[in-house]
Amino acid sequence: MKRFLKRLFVFLLLLSLFIFLNNSTFFTKEREGKPLLLAHRGLGQTFSMDGIQGDTCTAEVIHPPEHPYLENTIPSMEAAFENGADVVEFDIKPTKDGQFAVFHDWTLECRTNAEGTTKEYTLAELKQLDIGYGYTADNGKTYPFRGKGVGLMPSLDEVLTHFPDESFLIHIKSDDPEEGIQLAEVLKKLPENRLKQLTVYGGDRPIATIKEELPELRVMSKATLKSCLLPYIAVGWAGYIPKACEKTQLHIPEKIAPWLWGWSDKFLKRMDSVDTRVIVVAGDGGWSEGFDTQEDLTRLPDNYSGGIWTNRIDKIAPLIQKE
Repeated sequence: MKRFLKRLFVFLLLLSLFIFLNNSTFFTKEREGKPLLLAHRGLGQTFSMDGIQGDTCTAEVIHPPEHPYLENTIPSMEAAFENGADVVEFDIKPTKDGQFAVFHDWTLECRTNAEGTTKEYTLAELKQLDIGYGYTADNGKTYPFRGKGVGLMPSLDEVLTHFPDESFLIHIKSDDPEEGIQLAEVLKKLPENRLKQLTVYGGDRPIATIKEELPELRVMSKATLKSCLLPYIAVGWAGYIPKACEKTQLHIPEKIAPWLWGWSDKFLKRMDSVDTRVIVVAGDGGWSEGFDTQEDLTRLPDNYSGGIWTNRIDKIAPLIQKE
């Protein structure tokens, strides 16, 4: 019995040593390059995450404006790229006439001077709306963007045409597989080199549909995240990379990241080897929290070189470029 326990102890000791060394960077070259910066909805107005619920009208609780840009508009995307964004994220919603408008909310009344959903309006009608109508930082005493957002709601086609060489993360704001089919038909018209600059994420069903239609396109959903990360957490200590982790995108909440074997440098290198992009998001992943201040960046691992989700590319890019 003593011999068995001794052998078991030695085995567990060696296994622990293997796991430690296999998930450290002691014997591997450091991953090079600056972090990839992803600007959430371009450069837009921000708000406190305290007390935010699924039905909160965030336009009514913005911080006092520090710049003139409204989210999900071509000017806000231009500003994001000019300030150092590598990728810009934006949201799409279907219109009455079979197009995609670039817009975030489920309904129009929070931000605009209209009611209902984008599906009830043609793209031409949506362009008549004032998308800055509902923004206020002082409980409705003033509306600093009212009258300044008329005509600023772009279509998906307009964004892709205006920025022919930039990278985007496109967000389908529903779990409707028909929207996946509709988006796939749009993206099929693009050349292969353009598709490599795009990633699509959203509900499980539309993303599964898009992946069937465009298997070469990088996509992400809760289902794709789980299919990659759960088996990786279980056996990634051995260096095994699940098939589901290949050629995709992973949004890793900072509270989950430390549980991933080899986080951060070894994990990033493993995902590099299967052509997968890793973006770390702030908090627990429940909301679109970003790394938006210098203090936020201190929570990242030393010499972190993966992707960073931010709502304030104008503040974060200069800090990253200094390093």
